[in-house]
Amino acid sequence: MIEQVWGLYFSPCGKVEKLVRAMAGAVGRALAVPVRYGDFTLPEGRREDRVFGAESLLFLGTPVYAGRAPNKIAPYIGEHIRGEGPAVPVVCFGNRSFDNALAELADILGKNGFTVAAAAAVPAEHAFTPALAPGRPTEEDLARAEAFAVRTAERLREGSVSALAPGVIPGDPAAPYYTPLGLDGAPARFLKAAPAVDGERCVRCGTCAAVCPMGSVDRLDPGKMNGVCIKCHACIRKCPAQARRFTDPAFLSHRAMLQAHYTAPASPLYLP
Repeated sequence: MIEQVWGLYFSPCGKVEKLVRAMAGAVGRALAVPVRYGDFTLPEGRREDRVFGAESLLFLGTPVYAGRAPNKIAPYIGEHIRGEGPAVPVVCFGNRSFDNALAELADILGKNGFTVAAAAAVPAEHAFTPALAPGRPTEEDLARAEAFAVRTAERLREGSVSALAPGVIPGDPAAPYYTPLGLDGAPARFLKAAPAVDGERCVRCGTCAAVCPMGSVDRLDPGKMNGVCIKCHACIRKCPAQARRFTDPAFLSHRAMLQAHYTAPASPLYLP
């Protein structure tokens, strides 16, 4: 018996949050049970263990980074999120492919005690460029996701919950990360790239530091990085002065490659 629904998410640019909240809310309404949410996007959201009992249904969402779950975030999920009840892994991908991310997230949840009863991969506007999946998830996307969530709720209510069979979720949890390519087809290496700051535009409001999921942007000097940049674009998308952007040639070449080859609308995947 499900007594509570949880929506848990890592969502630097807000797309995953929007999707997970829609799905969890739909299930909560269908089952007439309370819905709670948890955000582990910022460092302070990853300082605690999260343990869910058999009576809780969990929707857990992340974006897809290089074809897998974000490599700086997956360890937190694996080490600190455990449960005994059903879970639904959810990934948002930027129109190219979700590759192995959904399989990886499902594998982590299964190893942590959850019964992975359903799974979803949904296109969302790419963090690097709005040319890929612009405006997604749209209202139509959300409606489809909610309908899927309600079907999941109905299966739960009927007591027909079982783990998805091996091989149902496409991908390999242990596969290598996707190698970004440039316009010339060669690997584009921009691992150490970080946004440049336009000193004339920047008003030192502190927004970039406040929204950085890794806590890497220096609060006193917005142009200084005190840690890794995961290219999530939260600081760029949320800068009120539009003072931040990537200028790294390899990054720009990869973005141009995506724009050249992956603008055709991708379809979501809902399992089962």
